[in-house]
Amino acid sequence: MEEKEPLPNAVAVLVLGICSIVFSCLFIGLILGIVGLAISGKSVRMYKEAPTRFDGWGMLNAGRIMSIIGTILGGLYLIYYIIAIVIIGATGFSMWNMHHNM
Repeated sequence: MEEKEPLPNAVAVLVLGICSIVFSCLFIGLILGIVGLAISGKSVRMYKEAPTRFDGWGMLNAGRIMSIIGTILGGLYLIYYIIAIVIIGATGFSMWNMHHNM
């Protein structure tokens, strides 16, 4: 039985996927998720071309899934922050405008 090569970047994608979920409430989670997805592309293509040659597909796939989840959560938090800033800004402007028109 021949020994299989480890998939390149499988561990890195897994770590980035985990970190993207953990730090999803910060803007860094969105960035880590995108980077994890970006560097996993080449490894996925390599595995699909020769699945019997490589080991570590489960790790790579789990990292990709967590990167997707982290990216989605990070994007939702970003939208939440933008809406919160718009509401706070509109309220502040309204209060300022009301105060100066009296």
